[in-house]
Amino acid sequence: MKNASGSVNQMIKNIVFDFGGVLMDWNPRYFYADYFKDLKKMEYFLSEIATFEWNAEQDRGRTLQEGTELLVKQHPDWEKEIRAYYDNWKIMLKGDFPKNVAVLRDLEKTPYRLYGLTNWSSETFPYALENYDFFRIFGGKIVVSGEEKCIKPDPKLWHILSHRYSVKAEESVFIDDNENNIATAEKIGFKTIHATPEIDLKSTLEKLGVKF
Repeated sequence: MKNASGSVNQMIKNIVFDFGGVLMDWNPRYFYADYFKDLKKMEYFLSEIATFEWNAEQDRGRTLQEGTELLVKQHPDWEKEIRAYYDNWKIMLKGDFPKNVAVLRDLEKTPYRLYGLTNWSSETFPYALENYDFFRIFGGKIVVSGEEKCIKPDPKLWHILSHRYSVKAEESVFIDDNENNIATAEKIGFKTIHATPEIDLKSTLEKLGVKF
């Protein structure tokens, strides 16, 4: 991060945001906790039936209907619960993370170029885009996995971002809540920030040399 004189490298030009877990607070438990009223049953359903891996295939581009019908066929005894998943997806999107969104709004006032790189279904992402005004800050420079038919941590998604918007990894910071995605970004050459719940995003960016 420092050059030979010990000063912080000032070559950062791009800041790339993941959305879920960084700017947006999405969790199926926000719906299913009230639906089941039984935490043990809810956790079983989310860990063994409507799993993270199953939902990720919708983020990869499989349609919501196809994903739902496939899971109902595999687990017919859970049909009602499965069909409730995407019927109530909007409830699962609790809102944004105000502190991190505030950082994004501050960055809008700087010369840095801002991008989005998200694992998100192309069918559900438009709802977030239309209902949270801060997405306009990206000016449409967002790569959505469901539209590209691949998901992080596949390096292909970063390469799409780089080629489409002339983003050089060595000039960029990538922010994500998922350690596997952080690891891939680092291999490609991005500076990274692992966005854990306790992190102060603004001060962490400043430590990398980002000027507000």
